[in-house]
Amino acid sequence: MKLLTAAFAFSLLLCTMQHGIARTISHEQNAKHLNKPVVPALLAFGDSIFDSGNNNQLQTMLRSDFLPYGEDFITHRPTGRFCNGRIPTDLIASKLGIKELLPAYLSTNLSNEDLITGVSFASGGTGFDPITSQLAPAIPMTEQLEMFKKYREKVKGILGERGAKELLAQSAYLIVGGSNDLASLYFSSPLRSSRYDSSSYADFLLHSASSFIQELIQLGARKIGIVGIPPIGCVPSQRTLQGGFARGCASIQNEVAQIYNSRLTKELEEIKKRHQNTTLVHLDIYAFLFDMIEHPTKYGFEVSYIGCCGTGLLEAAFLCNPMTLTVCTNVSRYIFWDSFHPTEKAYSVLVNYIYKNYFHHLVS
Repeated sequence: MKLLTAAFAFSLLLCTMQHGIARTISHEQNAKHLNKPVVPALLAFGDSIFDSGNNNQLQTMLRSDFLPYGEDFITHRPTGRFCNGRIPTDLIASKLGIKELLPAYLSTNLSNEDLITGVSFASGGTGFDPITSQLAPAIPMTEQLEMFKKYREKVKGILGERGAKELLAQSAYLIVGGSNDLASLYFSSPLRSSRYDSSSYADFLLHSASSFIQELIQLGARKIGIVGIPPIGCVPSQRTLQGGFARGCASIQNEVAQIYNSRLTKELEEIKKRHQNTTLVHLDIYAFLFDMIEHPTKYGFEVSYIGCCGTGLLEAAFLCNPMTLTVCTNVSRYIFWDSFHPTEKAYSVLVNYIYKNYFHHLVS
């Protein structure tokens, strides 16, 4: 309890330091965006992989607005990103030529320019299963859609009805989810495992994801990329909890992820038949990330079985805090920052793969 109290107290002291972070980017960094971006805006939904600070506004243990999170960020300050630096949405927004950082929708200092170039609605700890978001707690996927509806009204107020409709249709949308459903709910409690076998639970998640995607289409989205579930059984925390004495990858978790991913591809094809003016792309990262973890030296890393923060075995969110005894001395050697989330360097390698292999389909 003393550790938890210290972490939360520290986060409160830092909250006032977070205003204006997006505006600290140098003129040199902004100059690269003088040319027309590939798409006008990027909009992101899902869990902590895309959360750039929405959880800062929640009463939840799943926050990261305290050091050592953000120690390698542009400002060297914590922002609520579950990483030592930038996260995939920042890196993708930069590659698309939109802006260097994708802010959280719940940020208190958003400008009109921030809004019309895109935001993230993602919340650390959420999932496609509505029970998952109650555990953290986190912003449910359904509530993220409600936030998006409010966002649309704000954009209409800036650009007008026609301008907003065009912006929403031309923008890129990214969705990530499913990892918390497996790691935090299905394999950690009987709430779902007593009712569903692994195959039927994969179908349950797929149905929820499909419903989310189709409602997003109804709200004006036309270019949507959906990140599949990664090899979640290989992240350090799941190795510790489910990997046995040797801390191997939790194979059953990976099997369910693969079942979901294979069915997701087919489901997207069915959705496209019903919405033929919509581009849907499965951003399948499973095999690539699994190879990174299994053969880290191929990608410029040395350590893939523990995180950089603390022991690297279980620390994440409030357990990876200013009172943590150790943080690795050379984060560039590590694939994982904490026991669940990759480092900025690992995200950069992963985003390069995604961008090269999938984004020409999404934004063409």
